[in-house]
Amino acid sequence: MLSALPPDDRPPASTSELDATLRRQLEASVNKHFFETCDGVAQSTLMECGWTVTSTDTLMLVIHCRDTATNRRVLNRIAKIADALAQFSRTAKIRVYPPEGEGSPFDMRVDERSEYRGCE
Repeated sequence: MLSALPPDDRPPASTSELDATLRRQLEASVNKHFFETCDGVAQSTLMECGWTVTSTDTLMLVIHCRDTATNRRVLNRIAKIADALAQFSRTAKIRVYPPEGEGSPFDMRVDERSEYRGCE
């Protein structure tokens, strides 16, 4: 698909230090505004975890849960968290890592959030 684009519209073959700096600044800004967009319950749930929003290929919220109870709370609030993330990108994804040794990550796209409304 990229080869069909004119050369001026294709991404650069390599990135510079400035590109990396701009990406970090963008991600920091998205993290801040995403958190502010969340309701109070989602904010307090996220504060119990390690989390970040990255923007490599697709905007992705990555959440690391420290224990089973926190993992359960995150998964119970996943639709509300996805609502906040969807305001930044309709194609964003969420990956929730359970505590170490307790299974594999849970992935969802924000456009799937209506399927998880009953969990809240």
